[in-house]
Amino acid sequence: MSRSRSDMATLTQGPQALSDTDAAATAAPTTLVLNAGSSSIKFALFESPPSLHKVVAGHIERIGSSVPAFKATGPAPGDTFSRALDARDHQSAAVALLDWLDQRRPLATLAAVGHRVVRGAPFYSSPERLSDEMIERLRQLSPFDTAHLPHEIGLIEAVRERCPQLPHVACFDTAFQHEMPRVASLLPIARRYEAQGLRRLGFHGLSYQFLMPEVAQLDDRYAARGRIVLAHLGNGASLAAVRDGMPVDTSLGFTPSGGLPMSTRSGDVDPGLLYYLARTEKFGAEQLNELLNSQSGLLGVPETSADMRDLLERQASDVRAAEAVALFCYQVKKLIGPYAAALGGIGEHAYEVRSRICEGLGILGIDLDADLNLGESGNAAVISAASSTVRVRVIRTDEESTIARSVCNCSACPLPRNQP
Repeated sequence: MSRSRSDMATLTQGPQALSDTDAAATAAPTTLVLNAGSSSIKFALFESPPSLHKVVAGHIERIGSSVPAFKATGPAPGDTFSRALDARDHQSAAVALLDWLDQRRPLATLAAVGHRVVRGAPFYSSPERLSDEMIERLRQLSPFDTAHLPHEIGLIEAVRERCPQLPHVACFDTAFQHEMPRVASLLPIARRYEAQGLRRLGFHGLSYQFLMPEVAQLDDRYAARGRIVLAHLGNGASLAAVRDGMPVDTSLGFTPSGGLPMSTRSGDVDPGLLYYLARTEKFGAEQLNELLNSQSGLLGVPETSADMRDLLERQASDVRAAEAVALFCYQVKKLIGPYAAALGGIGEHAYEVRSRICEGLGILGIDLDADLNLGESGNAAVISAASSTVRVRVIRTDEESTIARSVCNCSACPLPRNQP
């Protein structure tokens, strides 16, 4: 059921806004990229090919809470925009975003919209133009990921309703791992469940899809043909093993909740623990889901904060914070060993986390340069020592750029083609 724009969202002007001169740059066609999380929307506006220059980027956070926030940055240094936002769901947040874009860069300049969709398997393994049939199929997949897919579908419907004439392209976070070896995708449970789509899928694929050509460009394409471990370390965290440019394995499985401990997610746990909690605490499915996805991980161990920056600051005086940091670094290190490959993309902003993960991995040829790892900003591009046989790189991921390229390369999207 559609709702009028007037009763869906209201914005309060903040202290800063993008400069008015930006309005003069609206003639060129643009592509809007939307990346929805469980309580957030990242967005970016790209000029159409061949440049694919990012002209505006931002995010809406804490959707559904009492204090949602809308922030954006323009192409020039100092071009910032901030507003308080009344958005009770992703649909109302989308309406507010489109209203703002229409004022700054009229929607008439849009040529296409790209949407990040967390799960496409088993139906979709490459970017495709959205249709009513596809949205219904995504609804069928919603029970597999109730934290993300319903919000993404709501966002897609709101934007399609506002811009029905545009091509809308879905880019799937599970697509990168679609070609994993079968042995890596099988779940060791009763075989009959495979027919229902229960298998290891892997996520964060858009991030890995961005990192691969970056590694190839930075290392003369040799690394992209060799053995690489890519680490996506943020609120969500995972590792992916890649050989000859193809995915071999990944730490995430059937849902985005497994593998490494994350900000609020447990990662892998003994399945017997779930039976124990169900029996002794009388937990049902919803309570278990809440515990493992919202109350565990970096938040669960200290029970104070899910933010690695807070934990690093407190670890000297708070033993529980120190244990949370140690557990995270240990689990990442423990997983790198079996992948036994070169290392790339570790902990962009946390030099101590990078150091503790790589410590003791000399057996794999990994030797960090402490000065490079720390540096003036802690963000050197290469942080391995000259003597290291494995190169360790820090690469800022950009899922939105990956989506923009995919939209422009989608055969069903009538835009000039861009190089992948």
